[in-house]
Amino acid sequence: MNTDTVVIADSCCDLPYEYIQKRNVPIIYYTYMLNGTEYIDDFGHTMPYEDFFAAMRKGAVPTTSQVNVHVFADMFEKYIKEGKSIIYLSFSSGLTGSFNNALMARNMLIEKYENADITIIDTLSASIGEGLLVYNAVEMLHNGASKQEIIDWVEQNKWRINHWFTVDNLVYLKRGGRVSGAKAFVANVMDIKPVLNIDNEGHLIPIYKAKGRKKAMRTLVSRMEELAVNPEEQVVAINHGDALDDALWVAEKVKEKFNVKDIIINSVGPVIGSHSGPGTLSLFFFAEKRFINEK
Repeated sequence: MNTDTVVIADSCCDLPYEYIQKRNVPIIYYTYMLNGTEYIDDFGHTMPYEDFFAAMRKGAVPTTSQVNVHVFADMFEKYIKEGKSIIYLSFSSGLTGSFNNALMARNMLIEKYENADITIIDTLSASIGEGLLVYNAVEMLHNGASKQEIIDWVEQNKWRINHWFTVDNLVYLKRGGRVSGAKAFVANVMDIKPVLNIDNEGHLIPIYKAKGRKKAMRTLVSRMEELAVNPEEQVVAINHGDALDDALWVAEKVKEKFNVKDIIINSVGPVIGSHSGPGTLSLFFFAEKRFINEK
């Protein structure tokens, strides 16, 4: 194991809490407000995922905020004082301004410490799309890879992560400005389920319209069938907004079609879930490149 380097992630990577504990991954925690109380997005440890989404179904409207500069600085400084080189894999700059705050913290510390070695990578990814990059980087570190080998791998492969989402109700995307109120109303009445991905700038983009939940779920699998490269060499990921049965259905279809190394299944965390809502279902895998809508 490379003990000279530390890979830091943030809680928007939505990896299973058990994995974070197993590999002792340092985490920058986002926070959210729910019913007037601030909570830490700590992988369902403080507030179980089910309770969070149950509150949303009852009408709660959670809000999220950026991670401030001082939170990043405190985390980075801890490892600088231990003499470690730092790699921080950040939630997409296309979805949050926190990435810029991390850069500001880095610049402050480089001026303060001559030995500071901090690399910040914009994953341009979200949820377990980001999480798959973290997972592979952490496993590389555990297996003795150098800092530069890990950086090179992440920079090359972040462009290959495919994020495919569907949501159960467009009201949450409407609140975030992803769709208009009129489109959300019509889609919900007509049982239209959007299928979305994340583009090269790290933005969430609607791509397809599926008639009904099952069709949307099949579309996630068909996207992998068309685009995935060497699936037998991949660990792929599925996450869900309190929709475990649907996640297991997608996992079974993936297993039927591909001999993947493993499938990570976990809930969408509260920060991502605040904007996508209950019933979110996502499939993440590596392709030759990110899917770009050419229409």
